[in-house]
Parts: sequence; structure tokens; C-alpha cells
Amino acid sequence: MDQETCMVKQIRSLDSDMQTLVYENYNKFISATDTIRKMKNDFKKMEDEMDCLSANMAAITDFSARISGTLEDQHAQITKLSGVHTLLRKLQFLFELPARLNKCLELQAYSQAVSSHRRARCVLQQYSHMPSFKGIQDDCHAIMDKLAQELRQKFRDGGSSAKDLSECVELLLQLDEPAEDLCEKYLNHAGSRLELDLQSLEAEIRPSPPGPALKDSSTRRPSPSVTVGSPPDGTAKTSALPSPSSNTDILEFIDRGCNEFVSSLCLVITSYQELFVNHAQTGELASKNIPQMANSKLHAFVDDLAARYFSLVERRIKEEKGVADNSLLVRALDRFFRRLQAVAKLLPGSSVPQQGTEIVIRAATERVKQYLAALQSFYMDSLTDVRQALATPRLSLAAPGAGSHFGGSTSGRDAPSSLPELLSSLSASILNQIKSVLASVHLFTAKDITFSNKPYFKGEFCCQGVRESLVVSFIKFVCQSSRQFCESAGDKGGSTPPALLLLLSRLCLDYETSTISYILTLTDEQFLAQHHNPVTAVTALCAEAREAAQKLLNHYVKVQGLIISQMLRKSVETRDWVNTIEPRNVRAVMKRVVEDTTSIDVQVGLLYEEGVRKAHSSDSSKRTFSVYSSSRQQTRYAASYTPSAPMDTNLLSNIHKLFSERIDIFSSVEFNKVSVMTGIIKISLKTFLECVRLRTFGRYGLQQIQVDCHYLQMYLWRFVSDENLVHFLLDEIVGSSAHRCLDPAPMEQSVIEVICERG
Repeated sequence: MDQETCMVKQIRSLDSDMQTLVYENYNKFISATDTIRKMKNDFKKMEDEMDCLSANMAAITDFSARISGTLEDQHAQITKLSGVHTLLRKLQFLFELPARLNKCLELQAYSQAVSSHRRARCVLQQYSHMPSFKGIQDDCHAIMDKLAQELRQKFRDGGSSAKDLSECVELLLQLDEPAEDLCEKYLNHAGSRLELDLQSLEAEIRPSPPGPALKDSSTRRPSPSVTVGSPPDGTAKTSALPSPSSNTDILEFIDRGCNEFVSSLCLVITSYQELFVNHAQTGELASKNIPQMANSKLHAFVDDLAARYFSLVERRIKEEKGVADNSLLVRALDRFFRRLQAVAKLLPGSSVPQQGTEIVIRAATERVKQYLAALQSFYMDSLTDVRQALATPRLSLAAPGAGSHFGGSTSGRDAPSSLPELLSSLSASILNQIKSVLASVHLFTAKDITFSNKPYFKGEFCCQGVRESLVVSFIKFVCQSSRQFCESAGDKGGSTPPALLLLLSRLCLDYETSTISYILTLTDEQFLAQHHNPVTAVTALCAEAREAAQKLLNHYVKVQGLIISQMLRKSVETRDWVNTIEPRNVRAVMKRVVEDTTSIDVQVGLLYEEGVRKAHSSDSSKRTFSVYSSSRQQTRYAASYTPSAPMDTNLLSNIHKLFSERIDIFSSVEFNKVSVMTGIIKISLKTFLECVRLRTFGRYGLQQIQVDCHYLQMYLWRFVSDENLVHFLLDEIVGSSAHRCLDPAPMEQSVIEVICERG
């Protein structure tokens, strides 16, 4: 009973589901019923149409069979007549061919004439044994010979366009003209047109004048940058040098060459390859090896014309002497290089692009040389300006308020700069000029320049071209030209002002300290140079600059020492020391020596630091005569030591020298004011001493030397690093005077002091 109940429930559930499905799909069932009813009606109509079609097909078949039966006897005759008609049309074409060809010849429809003749040529050749066909063939040959003659004449005239020329060559090839002759004629014709382009380019290049004017103009200053020691009216020297030869600038020249010659050359290459290379590889000409022959002739033709074009370009580039604006040259070279890439694509394996790259590289290298020459010229012009500034009244060389020892005065506006200002202006103008040149040269490696991606411009140009050949060479030139001021010097230093030597020594020292490192760092940063090849180290350049600075400073000391020494020597040699009168004052030359020494001290102090002095003794500033006591005592009490007074005096002097330090007169000086002044005073006093040793003195001559030496001792000790050096040399001078004196009677110390104070 439970099972039955369960089954009843399931049955009811299934009935309920079935009813639900029926209700849900009722519309679908209705639609399906309608569709089935409609299909029955449509198929019935289709059956009627198919029966009708079958009946029509049967009627057509029957009708066709009756026609075939009727025409069966005439079919062979119709086929025969059709063949005869076709043959007659061909014969008509052949008989009308001479007239047709003449008509095409009159209308200059050469292409249509050649096409018609090619269609009939084989038939005429096949039936040439028949008189009628032989006559037609002869007439056609005569006409085609005339046509070929006209094509050759048109080809030779040279007035036709490239398209007409190409059509002529193609028609002549179809007329079995020798391909090699056509290549020669085509290239000769194209060469004559390109020759006109080259001649027009050459007409823009004037021959360089043989005189030195062009050379002089190329060595002017490269830009109107800051000039050192410029004239009072402020007119700066400019160097915007126009191209001395051409009416058009370099960019216009290159544009014209690219738009006329290079474009025409590319068109010739394209049409020539289309005619003799690409076209010859298909059809009847494929088996004649024309492409190889044509390619070899084309390469020789392009290389020859390109060599002449490159020669003109290089001549025009060499005329670009002015370095004021480098962007024009770089843009011209970039355009020149880019247009040659078209030749590389059209003619693979050609050496033209490589030669063009070499021209660009040579132009860049030559430009760097021009910039180096311009920098060198600018530096020498700047030194000339400095010399002119130094030739003005000497008040300008001192610091403000330090002009008491210099003669003359200048008005405020026209007064030249002081030494520090001259040095600062010179250094700044040179540095600015270097930066300007680097900026100009940097255009060769700009990202928007096509040839800057070449390995040369990424490596060797930056490393060897700019860093070594330009920057390092200029720094070496500065050092070498500075050293030359020390080599051509006479007794008074030649024509070089001592102040210029001092200024250049400080300039070279500043280069060694910071400027060289700054310039090379700036160069490496701008050009991102990767030094694959060995380059000049910064330390080597700094050492060279320091050596130049040392040599200049040593020479400055020597020159200034010789100037003072000359005054002292003349004052000693031109005086009669035996018969002189009793001294009443200090000689004027000694006052001049002190004044000049003070002037030199002020001058050196403007550019160099003070330096280190040894501690002064307590009586340094006291104008006592204790320095000469030993000499006086030797003279006064010499007889008490030994019967031979002169010999004992010499003996005591020599013993005194043994226990004193040796003085190196021409030793190298340090880079400070005290060391420089010490070197100058050593040279001056040593000269004074040697001159005294060559003279004979009377009593008053000895006393005058005592007065002069005491006066020098009162002032010179302030300038030297060790006051004992001055004391020793002055003591030697007085001692030598006493030894050379006929009547050694020294003046009392108190009298000497009174005379010196009064002086």
C-alpha cells in the first residue's frame, strides 16, 4: 500500500510536469502545425513548375536536334569559310602593314609601329621566299630602318625628357639594336645633361686668389667675443668672416647640387636599371647577359661623375674660411650626406656613399683645424691687447691707492684695467671662446644630424678630433707660446713687458690649478667621449702648464733683477770712486732702486699671495749699522792680528764666508710674492757686489758705499723671506769695498744714520 501510494504520487507529479510542458510549448506546437501545412502547399506548386520545365527542355532538345540535322551538311563549309576569313584578315594586315607603318611614322607613333612590325615579323620571315611577302618584308624593313634612324636621331639630340629617352631605348632594343651600344649612347647622353649641372655648379666656385689676402683673412678672430684690453671707445674686434668666393652660401650650393645633379643622377640610375637591368632579365633579352654588362658600365659612369661632383663640393667647402656660423656648414653636409643615401639604395655596392662620408669627415676635421687656428689667433690678439694696455701709464698696474711710486696719471674713463682685471678678462674671454667653439663643433654630433650616427663621429671625432686636436692642442699652444716669451730675451728681457710675463705665469698657474680640468671635463661631458685610444692625461697637461708658469716666473725675476742690476752697474762703472767728494746724501740711484723694488712688490702682490717669511729679529726695523760691524772691525783692527794686514783681512773674510750659508742667486722661485721679491733682490745685490769688486775706492768712495748700503738695508729687508740674506749681501758689498779701498777709513755710524734719515 505504501508503494502504491508512492507510485500514485509520482504519476501525478509526471502528469503535472507533462501538462506544464504542453502549456509552455503550446504556441510552438501551433506554429509547427502551420509550417507543415504551408510546406505541403508549396511543394505541390513546385511539382507543377518542375513538370512544366521538363516539358520545355524536351521541346528545346527536339528543336536543337532538328537544326543540327538541317545544318549538318553546311557545318564543314562554315568552318572552312571562317578559317579563310581569318587568313584574309591576316593577309590584309600584312598588305596594309607598310602603309600602317608609314602612317605611324608620320604621326610619330613609334611605339605602335614597332608593336605592329613585331607582330608581323615572324610571318614575313617565314614566307620570305614568296615574292609578294618578300616585297612586303623589304618595304617594312626600309620603313623600320627609317624609324630606327629617327629614334637614334632623337636619342642623340639630347633635348628629350627622361621618359622619352627611356621609350627610345626600349624601342631600339625591340628593334634588335646592340645593347652595349645603347648603354654607351644612353650613358653618354645622360652624361652630357649631368655635365651641364656640374658646369653650373663649377661656375659658382670662383678660383682662389693666389695672394696672401685670403690667408690673412682666415686668421682673424673667430667671433666678436669679449676682447681683452679693448680700445677706450669700446669697439670690439669682430670675425664674422663672409665666404670670400661665392655669391651663394654653402647651404644653397649643396641644395642646388642635390636638387639638380644628384636628383638627375638618381633618375638616370633608375631609368637605366629599368631599361638595361630589370627589363633585360625577362623576355627575349634574358639570355644575352645584358644585366652584368650594363651594371659594370653604370658603376663606372656613376663613379666618374660622382668623383667630379665630390671635387666641386670639396672645393666649395674649402672656401668656408669664416668660422662665425658653423650651423650652415653642418646643415649643408647633413643634406649632402642624406641625399647620397638615395644613390646607395639605388645602386648597391657603389663606393659613392663611402666617398661622401669621407668628404664629411674631412670637412669636420678641417673645421676643427680652422677653429684651432682661430683660437690661437684669438689668444695672440688678446695678448696684443694686453700688451697695449700695459704700454699705457703704469698707474694702471697698481692697486687703488698704490700709485705713489708710478709716474703719470690717467683720466677715470680711459684708464686701462688693473693687472687682476686684465688677467680675469683674458682668462674669461679665452674660456668663453673655447665654450663657443665647443658649442659650434658640437653641431657635428647633434642627434638630428644624419651622419652623427656614423662610428667616426661617435668615437674618433669626439676623442681625437675635438679633445686632442682642438682642446688639448690649444692648451699646449698656450703653454708653448708663453714659454717662447722666455727664449728670445736680451739683457733686459727683449721687448716683452715684465708685467706680461707675470700675468702669463699667473694664467698658466690658474690653468694648472683648475682651468684645464674644467675645460676637459666640459669637453668630455658635451661629447660623451669614450676614450678607446690613449689620450693626453689631465695631469700631463697640468704639469706642462705648471712648468710654463714656473719658467715665466723665473724669467720675470731674472728680467726685473737685470733691470735693477743695470741701474746699479752703470752707477758703479760711471763714477770715479777714488777722487769722489765726501758723501753728504744717499745717491739718487739707490732711491730709484728702492722705488722700483716697491713698485715690483706692489705689482707681484696683485697676482700672487704674500708667502711665508722667517721671523724677523727684534732690530730689523731699526736702522742700525750693525750689519757692517764685522767689515769695519776687520779693517780697523786688522793690524792687531798679524803684521800683514791685507792678508789677515782676506783670511778673516774667507773664514766668515765658510760659516755662512751659500746663496743660490738664480734658484727657482716659488709662486708667492716673498719668493719672487727675494729672487729679484738677490740678483740686484749680487750684481752690485760684483761691480764693486771690479773698482778701486778712495776713502770717500768707501764711505759713499756705506751710506748707500745702509739706505738699502733700511728698506729692502721688508721684501725678502729672510732678512739675513740682505744683511749678508750688503755686508759683502761693504767688505769688498773696504778690501778695494786705498785709504780704508769708515764713516761713523751716527753720521751714516743722519745722512740716510735726511735722504
